[in-house]
Amino acid sequence: MSAGRAAARGDKALLLLPWQREAASAALSGKQRWPHALLIRGRRGIGKRALALHFAQALLCETPLADGGPCGRCPSCGYVFAGAHPDLRLVEPLERDEEGNETVLDAILVDPVRELIDFTRLSTHRQRAKVAVVAPAELMNPAAANALLKTLEEPPPATYLMLVSHQPGRLPPTIVSRCRTLTAPEPSAAVATEWLAQQGAANPEQLLAQAGGAPLLAFALADPTRQRECELLLAELADPERMSPLALGARIEGYHKEDRKAVLADVLYWLLTWNADLAATASGGAPRFHPGRAAALSGLAARVARLALFRYHEKLLGQRALLGHPLTPRLVAEALLFDYRALFAHRDGG
Repeated sequence: MSAGRAAARGDKALLLLPWQREAASAALSGKQRWPHALLIRGRRGIGKRALALHFAQALLCETPLADGGPCGRCPSCGYVFAGAHPDLRLVEPLERDEEGNETVLDAILVDPVRELIDFTRLSTHRQRAKVAVVAPAELMNPAAANALLKTLEEPPPATYLMLVSHQPGRLPPTIVSRCRTLTAPEPSAAVATEWLAQQGAANPEQLLAQAGGAPLLAFALADPTRQRECELLLAELADPERMSPLALGARIEGYHKEDRKAVLADVLYWLLTWNADLAATASGGAPRFHPGRAAALSGLAARVARLALFRYHEKLLGQRALLGHPLTPRLVAEALLFDYRALFAHRDGG
């Protein structure tokens, strides 16, 4: 059903992304045998969370459609649509203060999981089911994962858990073994590009390349401020001798204090994609993320040692893992750019 038709008849069903409809229909056709624990896996930015919430709405719907999908009209569908269903819990790495402001954490801690376990033991409010979505599940710390394990082993009746994971290999095998696995569908480049254009994104082909083919990430990257910073940084990376790490640090310092870590996260993302394209070009391949800068990448790839690129990539990944910890974004960014510039100062024979 199109968004327009849904709005016209007053539906409050969560709209699936175009590339998810067939997989969702196939899964919900067996809703009578729905597993107590479902692991939805796939790379970041393809809509796994949206798919999980659609399944949750279908499981909670009071008058489901013949194909198992949510009706979009019953009270339960309305509550899910509004994010206020009493029988649905969403566990994410977020912390909310008294004013409702959210802070993104680097892990899902044990307390929210314990609250989730308490929720599963309660009676339902709407006499349908209880559903919990954990996203991304691999961010559960060891205590949180251990706490969830007992509920997975002995799930209460009419209780369904859905784990959304970008990196299921990071989940404990004991948890994975107790879940049915569903690989989230990915769109073709044509479908993803069309969807981005429908959302009003400029240069959808370029955005999709920058996101490695992940349309939701591409849509997030379409933000004009993020694109401006990207263009400034890529221009500097293309000319390492003339780049100024201190200038980038000053730009980061110019943002509000609460925004600087997010800007650093973007800098790390662009550095990782640029470094990946450099490595691909040095190996005789084509750039995946920044094909429009193939000429600059080709010139740089001829000057850098592959071992040095590998070590630099490891450093970037290590720094990305520390984003949730206290740090000074300006100093981190400056150090990473000084290290990048050093890649071209000499060849180390790697």
